Parts: sequence; C-alpha cells; structure tokens
Amino acid sequence: MSRKQILEVKDLETSFFTDDGRIAAVDHISFSVEEGEILAIVGESGCGKSVTSLSIMGLVPSPPGKITNGEILLDGKNLATLTEKEMRQIRGRDVAMIFQEPMTSLNPLFTIGNQMTEAIRIHNKKWTKKQIKERAIEMLRLVGLPRAEELIKEYPHQLSGGMRQRVMIAMALVCDPKVLIADEPTTALDVTIQAQILKLMKDLNTRLQTAVLLITHDLGVVAETCERVVVMYAGQIVEQAPVQEIFENPQHPYTKGLIQSVPDMRYKKDALYSIPGNVPKPGSIQEGCRFAPRCEYAFERCSAENPALYSKSDVHTARCFLLDLEHEAVLHAEMGGQVDDERIAES
Repeated sequence: MSRKQILEVKDLETSFFTDDGRIAAVDHISFSVEEGEILAIVGESGCGKSVTSLSIMGLVPSPPGKITNGEILLDGKNLATLTEKEMRQIRGRDVAMIFQEPMTSLNPLFTIGNQMTEAIRIHNKKWTKKQIKERAIEMLRLVGLPRAEELIKEYPHQLSGGMRQRVMIAMALVCDPKVLIADEPTTALDVTIQAQILKLMKDLNTRLQTAVLLITHDLGVVAETCERVVVMYAGQIVEQAPVQEIFENPQHPYTKGLIQSVPDMRYKKDALYSIPGNVPKPGSIQEGCRFAPRCEYAFERCSAENPALYSKSDVHTARCFLLDLEHEAVLHAEMGGQVDDERIAES
C-alpha cells in the first residue's frame, strides 16, 4: 500500500559565499520522505548532511549561506521560497528538528517548562495556560520521563544527558509535526541511552505516523531503525536504496567502504578497516568523480567526468561509472555482441 509523500527535496543546492568564492556545500540533491517512513542520510563528517537538514528548516546562516537552486516541497508548498516570517509558522508545527547536542540547544536560563510551552503558544494561540501546561506534561510523559509535573520547573543543567535528549524530542513533537529531522540524535549519549532513544523514536514514528529524516554516520543505527538510505559524499548523493538492499548489495565503492568500516564482533581482526584519505574540503573539489582519489576501483574516466546517478533497479541508484559499464555489458549481451570484458576488467 503506497503512502502519502510528505517531503520532497528536488535538485537542492545550498552555497556559501566566501572570500574564496562560492562553495556548494549541498550540490543538486534530490530525495523524498513518505508519511510514517524513517529515511536515513549517512556519510562522514563534512559530506553535507547537516547543511541539508538546516536547508529544510530554513536555518542556514545567512550570510554567508543561501539556497541557490532547487525546491523543498512540504505537502506541495515550496519552503525554499518562504520568508523568515512565513517559515516561523512552519517550524515546530509542520517540520521540527532534534539537534545534535541538547545541552547547547536548550537555553540554560529558562526552565524546561518555559522552553516546552513556547512552541505551543506560538502555534496554538487560542489555548489557555492550563491547556498549554497539560500538553507539555503529556509530551514529557510520552517520551518516558518520570515526574513530569516537577520536571517542567527544572533547568537543563539539572537533567542527565539522556533526559535532556528526551526533552528535545518532546519539544520537537509537541505540535505533532508532519516531518521530524533528527540530526545525530544519539551522538553524545552512552550506548544504553542511545538504544532507549532510538527505540523511543521508532515507537513514536509508528504511533504518530510522523515522517522521520535521520541524519547519522552510524550504520548500525541505520540497519535497526530505517527503511531507506541516502548516502552522501562531498555534497552529493552517491547512492540511494532501501536499507536491506544497501547492506546486501551496495553499489558505490564509498558505501562498500562505510559498511566494511563497521566492526563485526563475529570475526577477530588485527585492525579495523578504514577508507583511505579524507573527505575533500569545501572549495577544493577537483574535476571528475569526487570519491576517485580514495577509490580502489578508479580508472581513467573517473578523473575526467563526474558520474551521473545510474539505476541499478527502480529503487536503487548509485553515482558510479561501474554501473554504466555493467549496463553496457548487458546491452551488448542482449544485442548478441561481445561483452567488452577488457573495459570491465579495467574498472
């Protein structure tokens, strides 16, 4: 049964204007999220994940940042064209975000109750103070926090890291948004609390049918939580597929490297695998495939052209010339010609 598409990002480009010129931190990316779906965006630090989320929220610092191309469609409304005043009516009500570090995201000068009720007051102007307070307490209970009536009177520093993260989730969900963006929501938490937070997000997603955009570099989290995966590298999408397909049949060498880098407790190894090199710095990207300098499969074409997104199937695409060669081989075989084994071997 098909679900309603809630969020669609089309050909999005977000640039930063610096003394060295314009730098595209997000370079013409496209993806969509459906109602009740959890979509992951994965990749190393510096690949454009967080800038993508800030673009959707209309929170790219300007100057120097600006959306320079594309559309961000939320139920058909293009958020990229809205003014800041119009975006304030959208943020919190229709699309909300859980930020990476709750201690820096929560204001230390205000109580949890003050910060919980702010969004409710903005988007529900006809509600009484009693209704607003009851809603805040209800959401704190929903995310599994005890003694919610006392908790709203306390300050962020009086709470543990796990409790602060739950407060952030409660704040994001307090107005029942259609889309929830979770930017590395478990980075600063210990393993036990991480598991609790992820289970909570999954339960709330199932119960409320909220579309979730999970930004992470942890493939273990992706495997347990998400339905589809978008892999980003140097500002571009390099692979996109259902989660099972990504893990069982990855097509891009970068995706393969990320999966190989995950520790496997079943096997004893002298050293963990790591992808050689680093993500290129913004503004230093050379012509050709952006991953080519780190890729063990790179051949001459990779340094001359930037590959398009090739289709492995209706639901699986990857930005790699290896798929183009594979398509050529199939086409040759179907036409009764000789498969160009030499070119494929070269790759």
